[in-house]
Amino acid sequence: MKLEEIQESWSSDSQIDDTQLDNESLKIPELHHKYFRIFSDEKLKLVRMYSKQKELRRLKWLYYTGKLDQETLENLEWHVFDLDIKKNRSDLEMFIESDKDILELTEKIAYQKEKIEYIESIIKGLNTRGFQIKNAIDWKKFSMGA
Repeated sequence: MKLEEIQESWSSDSQIDDTQLDNESLKIPELHHKYFRIFSDEKLKLVRMYSKQKELRRLKWLYYTGKLDQETLENLEWHVFDLDIKKNRSDLEMFIESDKDILELTEKIAYQKEKIEYIESIIKGLNTRGFQIKNAIDWKKFSMGA
């Protein structure tokens, strides 16, 4: 699910109809379930991305140290790396960290983390929604002189 889709969904779900506060309070568990399910799915995607990142870093290490076999190079459609940087660890790390594939995956991980943080904030808001509804009811009672 894209961040924009989650934001759109929350934009409509976050509205509280102050004329039906009883129904709004009853919707809290349903909304909590909806967003906790999305949270769980997105969290698992992040775990898989971290695993993929470790695997890609290993492949890139083999690639930049010249230890990747020809068959794997062909399968990945990578060309032989010509520079000899095996002995200089800081150069090797610089090549790995600035590699196009590594950078692309790092950006995807950052995006995934942003989605998870956004969903966490929604869930925290849902945890206090009952208090917001109670305050709205109390205010209505007060303003009506009850």
